[in-house]
Amino acid sequence: MAEAVRQGYETRALVRDASRARRIDASAQTVVGQLTKAETLTDAVANIDAVVFTQGSSYGDASAAEAVDYGAVKNVLRALAGHRVRIALMTAIGVTRRGSTHDWKRRSERLVRASGNAYTIVRPGWFDYNNDDQLEITLLQGDTRHAGSPTDGVIARHQIARVLVDSLASDEADHKTFELVAEHGHAQPDVKPIFGALDRDPANTFDGVRDQVNMPVETEPERVRQDLRTLGSANQA
Repeated sequence: MAEAVRQGYETRALVRDASRARRIDASAQTVVGQLTKAETLTDAVANIDAVVFTQGSSYGDASAAEAVDYGAVKNVLRALAGHRVRIALMTAIGVTRRGSTHDWKRRSERLVRASGNAYTIVRPGWFDYNNDDQLEITLLQGDTRHAGSPTDGVIARHQIARVLVDSLASDEADHKTFELVAEHGHAQPDVKPIFGALDRDPANTFDGVRDQVNMPVETEPERVRQDLRTLGSANQA
């Protein structure tokens, strides 16, 4: 939120409880709603140009993961009702490793790709484990780091915010999925060349470029396949 305001965006924050919004930058508008209830999101998405998703559930809670990690994306896309926006979605490094609640984060990525919107999908490493000299933004593709620990990569929260917000105005970041970590070195003044060095996600597919082919759509729960069909139909309309 602070990064979007800093970059000069007219910023709107969705909050569940207005009384708890005091920590939000005073320059941002606040709208009360719940990501898990699509009917409460009309005001939040009215006349917007972009959405930044940073929501997350407690790791290991499958029902919360479906409702929050996945359901929130589904509900916002439904509330948009075909209105085109730029999307920046934060999921997690290791999201393609099967057998965990991360499966719902991966399904949320698929919804975004099916929606027909311009998008950037950011899979950050472990938050705020950086050393002081670990500031060089590094983007990876293929999601090959699955240790489930900070050895997969680390990244500061302010760096995640910067990459998410920077992606909104970058053609180089459109239709790209990547893991985000920080290496030893200085922060780059401009991340567009880093975006530009990446490969785009293939057209007409649900997964990121070079992702493992280990989650066949045809074996997914019927409700998930229906969501993809619905969004795909809306995209073609």
